[in-house]
Amino acid sequence: MLDRAAAPTGRIDMPVNLGVCLPTFGECGDEGMGEIPALAQHIEQVGLDMVWAGDHLCARTPFLESVVALSAAAAVTERVRIGFGVMLLALRQQAWAAKQLSSLQYLSGNRVVLGVGAGVHTGDWPVGGVPFAGRGRRTEVMLRALPDLFAGRPTPLLTVPGEPVITLEPAVPAPPVWVGGMSDRALRRAVDHGVGWLASLLEPAQLREGAAKLAAMAAQAGTRTPEVGTTVFAALSSDPEESCRGHRRLVRFLRSLTGEQGLSEQQANRLVVSGPPEKLAERLDQYLRAGARTFVINLSGSDLRRQYDLLARARELLIG
Repeated sequence: MLDRAAAPTGRIDMPVNLGVCLPTFGECGDEGMGEIPALAQHIEQVGLDMVWAGDHLCARTPFLESVVALSAAAAVTERVRIGFGVMLLALRQQAWAAKQLSSLQYLSGNRVVLGVGAGVHTGDWPVGGVPFAGRGRRTEVMLRALPDLFAGRPTPLLTVPGEPVITLEPAVPAPPVWVGGMSDRALRRAVDHGVGWLASLLEPAQLREGAAKLAAMAAQAGTRTPEVGTTVFAALSSDPEESCRGHRRLVRFLRSLTGEQGLSEQQANRLVVSGPPEKLAERLDQYLRAGARTFVINLSGSDLRRQYDLLARARELLIG
């Protein structure tokens, strides 16, 4: 049971944004990769708030490109927001990235939420033609230029030799920027450029520590504290055997993403939530108390529509 009496005064009543990752990873839903438009429609129909897609160029499993996947979702939905969780902005050519994002913002009716990360996987960068070293600075240079680019103002491209000036039209409202990453530099980037910080692979107590550090950085900079969000990995089912299978699948998936030296099996087991929606609602309540109110749920299993229904039930339990 959720302990409402123990909730911090006013905290539990704050708006909660609950979204779900589309199955762009083969390991996390092979059957769903070709059904993203239909799945996005179902996500909207059951009342969830957002659809998200991760971003890689090389991966150990089959993987769809994020702009294409989210464009497919945006084309068949009207309400849900369209989130990058997160885009490797610095891996892309600056003008094309801005043009793609502004076009998606325009065609989606201004529903884009731009999560941006510097990336930690070295394999993406050589094939993308961008040095892995210096990616953080390149990310920050590109983030500084985005407001002018979205607004249709002449903007020098500082990542391009000769710094040519470009004006992108039609102008669009700048999407809200959420900065991903767990380093101090990522937190500083969120303070400087973002409306929010999007964490991943943190337990509730660890998220609370990160949120406190973020607030301290914002206070020192004399600016508002960014909102806090986190990715949560879950396998939802009322069938214990199915939950166990989904749990094991997600643990394997997490370890494949981070490398066996990056995340131990014990850590992965603690991060994955498996079972009925009540169990996920309890975990989300813990994250809510730690400071988060935006959640990106990464689901595992074969019957994704049924899991979206259960996720909507978890949302009702959390905010009810």
